[in-house]
Amino acid sequence: MKHDQPPDPMSLAFAEAESAGGRGEVPIGCVIVDQSGNVMAKAGNRTIELKDPTAHAELLAIRDAAARLGSERLAGCDLYVTLEPCAMCAAAISFARIRRLYFAAGDEKMGGVEHGARFFNQPTCHHAPEVYGGLSEARGQKLLRAFFQERRK
Repeated sequence: MKHDQPPDPMSLAFAEAESAGGRGEVPIGCVIVDQSGNVMAKAGNRTIELKDPTAHAELLAIRDAAARLGSERLAGCDLYVTLEPCAMCAAAISFARIRRLYFAAGDEKMGGVEHGARFFNQPTCHHAPEVYGGLSEARGQKLLRAFFQERRK
């Protein structure tokens, strides 16, 4: 009997990003998994649809995972996202006590982890996850470039 492996979390995050782009949103997707690798939540950007500037993929996924777990703490959970989180999302990741953050493309303009505010390096940051950037970086960059080139036409 053949057992298919489930898709890896970053692939699921890219599927969410592509779906967001198809809705006219900036194509960013996020997936949160628990310690066993079970998907707790997944989301794509919905700022335009919800008319909410905070409806970033990371915040939507964190809200869903917290509701599912019945806790404001997501200790032991890992977050996968297709673009380096902004400072707002980095703060939420810290507050949620995410164990590990994996992201695809860095964001020199608005990033809050390895660029810009570098939120997790601030003395006021109470919790910093392990950070792994650059996973599928070229794919993340290509998706965003294509989206913005299409919008400029």
